[in-house]
This record gives sequence, structure tokens and C-alpha cells, in this order.
Amino acid sequence: MPKYKKKHTRKPKTFPILPVLGAVLLAALLLTASGFAFAYTQEEHDTFCSSCHTQPESTFYQRALNAPAVDLASFHKAKDTRCIDCHSGAGLTGRMQAELLGAHNTLALYTHTAIQPAKQTVPVHDDNCLKCHQQVTNGRSRNNHFHGFLAEWQATDPNAGHCVSCHGGHSTDGNAQNRFQNQALVSTVCDACHRVMRGGD
Repeated sequence: MPKYKKKHTRKPKTFPILPVLGAVLLAALLLTASGFAFAYTQEEHDTFCSSCHTQPESTFYQRALNAPAVDLASFHKAKDTRCIDCHSGAGLTGRMQAELLGAHNTLALYTHTAIQPAKQTVPVHDDNCLKCHQQVTNGRSRNNHFHGFLAEWQATDPNAGHCVSCHGGHSTDGNAQNRFQNQALVSTVCDACHRVMRGGD
């Protein structure tokens, strides 16, 4: 009986998708990480921030270079505080959120979709201030009760004030003696807190 040769069928060549996909993902990760690392180092310098942020931020930056301090930001600048120190939240998460916002702003700048004058879309939150000024919330003495009761007011009232309600970073209404506060505005914030915390009287 004649022997039949077994036919060898070639398997079709398969494209090694997993190694290629892995390489693409690794490259994307490295680019993202290097992008964040670059931005992280650049945002340590106020000149980098002011190179993209135009009006009104360039005015804020120029004021910060002059003495004496005319607003809270320029007062902080004299203490070696940088833009990113106030405009990022606490810890790595806060810094990453600021970096992502910076990436969005950079895209808007280079695609000519940035709105000028710039609008603040993410207000400076209390965490941004308290990462350096945590001690102000300690105690409820007569001279500090407004700081001591702030968290309680915020827990009670969704419209409660925040640090920047009294301490506007770039407002020129106050001076160093009164911590750059607009006294009329501060009185309104005080009255609002007292109304809520005293039950409306």
C-alpha cells in the first residue's frame, strides 16, 4: 500500500501584537512621565508660569518683583514662595492636579484657544493655604475665632467662606498691616458666618 506523505500546512505568520502594544504603552508612559518631570522642574520658576499666563497674571508677576509688597502674592514672593506653591493643592495629588491643569492650559495656548484675559477655573482652595498655614486653625480665642470656627461653618453651610474670601492673593485693597484684606469684604464674610452659626439672628 503506497504511503502518502503528510502535507505540511504552514501556519500563517502572526503579528506579535502584545510585544508591540507593550512597547507603545511603555513609550507613552515614558513620554508622559518625562513630560510631567519637565513641567515639574519648570513650574518651580515663576518666569516659566508667567511666560504662558498673560493678563492678568503677568501684571501679578510684575507686581511681585517690586518692593514694597502691594498684595498678598508679592508679600509671599518676598518670602521665596513661588506661584506653584499657592496654585497647587497639598501633596503629590495636589501637584499632579496642577500639572494636568497646566497641560490643558498649554494646549489651549498653542492651539490659540486660550481666553484672554485668563479666567480662573480652579479657585485656590483652603488646602492650598493650609499646607503652610495649618497653625492658624488652632485655637478659638477672640483674636483667632474666625479661623478656628471656619471648618465648622463650612460643614454647616455650603456657601461658607474660604481662606481667599478674606485673603485675596492678588487684591491690592489691603496692606501688610491688615494682611492685605479688604475690610468691607471681611465684614461681609464675618456677618455671614455669624448669621449661620447663631441660627440666623
